[in-house]
Amino acid sequence: MKTRIWPFMLATSCLFSEVVYAGNEGDPHYNAAGFFDAHVCNWPENPRFLMALFSTPRFDEVAKVSVFAPDGKFVGDLDLDRFRAFKTQSGQAKRAFIAHFDLPGKMVDGWYRAEVGLKDGSRFEARDYVVHQFMAQPTGTQPVPGAIDVPASIELRWNPIPGARYYEVFLRDDWAAGTEVTASGLLTAPRFVPPQGLLQPGGEYVWRIHARDSDGNVLLGDFNHGSLSPEMRFTVK
Repeated sequence: MKTRIWPFMLATSCLFSEVVYAGNEGDPHYNAAGFFDAHVCNWPENPRFLMALFSTPRFDEVAKVSVFAPDGKFVGDLDLDRFRAFKTQSGQAKRAFIAHFDLPGKMVDGWYRAEVGLKDGSRFEARDYVVHQFMAQPTGTQPVPGAIDVPASIELRWNPIPGARYYEVFLRDDWAAGTEVTASGLLTAPRFVPPQGLLQPGGEYVWRIHARDSDGNVLLGDFNHGSLSPEMRFTVK
């Protein structure tokens, strides 16, 4: 059976900050336990939801992370069994706990708040300002979904998305063993040329596009809102 799992990093599209708390005392997203952020997401599988995450090197100490809306209402707890484990460029082990929450019927822009409790009883707070905007999903993709016999030198393209400043492409071989995915990194134009030699004759490939409005902001965090395309397939001649 072919593996159809995208890496868990796709859930956040590489949103995890590698900056430690020291030096970020003026940024409300950080506290002594880690980094909190929230995003308004428009995905084909679950359109228009709030993604909240808390990344931390102190993951073994975390007992609970609760999220509250700008009006003070309880949104929900992060699932501490649902996380992505990763290492920073300096080699520090971290985990990012992630949860998807329904957006309220009446959405109020403002500061979402995370209350972080550690097992020793310590408590910390972090905040992220959320503007409830929605980003359209990509259109005009080339090659078109289901395209066959495309050249190995293909450039992946799509129409510019209003409000998107950055894009990221995730590309994988649909028949290769494992779940390895090639990520483009942040792009400022709606196009991506796969590295030479990545696409092989007769291969079948799947790709997705993630769009976002910003890349790091002391008010909005890593970004405020974004969208994700459906899976799109093509074969190489």
